[in-house]
Amino acid sequence: MPKINITQIAFAKLYPMLINKAVKKGRTRQEVDSVTSWLTGYTAEDIAKIEKTSMTYGDFFLNSPSFNPNSSLITGNICGVRVEEIEDPLMWKIRCLDKLIDELAKGRPLEKIIRI
Repeated sequence: MPKINITQIAFAKLYPMLINKAVKKGRTRQEVDSVTSWLTGYTAEDIAKIEKTSMTYGDFFLNSPSFNPNSSLITGNICGVRVEEIEDPLMWKIRCLDKLIDELAKGRPLEKIIRI
């Protein structure tokens, strides 16, 4: 079976999965949007508009208005990989969001997740 390149999947297919992961654990879409906005610089309105397009997940990160400089504080394991050891810049950005959503789903306070 061929390996799937996550960067080529539509953002509109993947983002709802992140939302569902958080919602199943009692969090809200607004919190997911807040974390995503903090990391990428997109507003919640931007994210909603992008969900209605065919933009790929990779392009979502490559075109982010202002990737947060404090994202370098994001560490830990996600999917068995240490975030701080990821060498590919695009995959690092993707895994940073995965890690933040994972922390959100685990019940960590939003203020601690976005490192403020």
